[in-house]
Amino acid sequence: MTSPTSPGPLRIAHSPCPNDTFVFDAWTHGRVPGAPGVEVTFADIDITNGMAERGELDILKVSYAVLPWVLDEYALLPCGGALGRGCGPLVLTKEPGASLTGASPAGASLTGRTVAVPSERSTAYLLFRLWAAEVVPGGVGEVVVMPFHEIMPAVRDGKVDAGLVIHEARFTYQNYGLHRLADLGEHWESTTGLPIPLGAIIAKRSLGDATLRRLAESIRTSVRLAWDDPEASRPYVLEHSQEMDPSVADQHIGLYVNEFTADLGEDGYAAVRGLLTRAAAEGLVPPLGQDALRFV
Repeated sequence: MTSPTSPGPLRIAHSPCPNDTFVFDAWTHGRVPGAPGVEVTFADIDITNGMAERGELDILKVSYAVLPWVLDEYALLPCGGALGRGCGPLVLTKEPGASLTGASPAGASLTGRTVAVPSERSTAYLLFRLWAAEVVPGGVGEVVVMPFHEIMPAVRDGKVDAGLVIHEARFTYQNYGLHRLADLGEHWESTTGLPIPLGAIIAKRSLGDATLRRLAESIRTSVRLAWDDPEASRPYVLEHSQEMDPSVADQHIGLYVNEFTADLGEDGYAAVRGLLTRAAAEGLVPPLGQDALRFV
């Protein structure tokens, strides 16, 4: 594909979370030499997943879980996303579980229970369903989708039996008096040996191969600039981190911006294929084509 880019800035949507604003700060503010201009929309990842499915915008941060539905129109960029170790979603309950490993009897305590999740088109949800298929006898009961920020209060107030949480909730759930029933990242890593694939950067294939390569290099440069001078991005990060404590924002960045953000690499691609292959086997997503993840 060699079609030229559209005139004007490219339209990009990503979350206001610290890892995304940290990664894209230099590019957004014109400090990446030769990078195309961008017009930024902030939206939570369940919103950007929907944008991708509708073919909206040029560049999007989405969940890896949505890739099987969008890779005909979008290409997965090999950088800028969120993968890692020790950074997976948690299953939280009001009462302490007997185990934090996901093994019985902790898994059994969710049999037939109501679980709140932030999205059914998310990596967190796929990890939860894969975990539950192994360790929750008979399966969970009702799955309720609700906005991320409402999940921990709902568990605390007894409106649901458990909640699936992501991001900075790893650092704040104790403030709600909640308990960690399972760390789905630990379960994934212990059973696969692979990092946890969370958020991906995708771009319209119609932009053309040359532009897609340019976008990938712009992201890599933006990441390197952020690492070289973390203070430069701090005002932008804190402006959009929804009154998050600066120390929590720093923890968030430290957890989600890592070697895989600069380049997926062999382990990163293996993690993505592993997640989506397992999810397809459970009927959770459509199967991927053989070359679906191939960059230009």
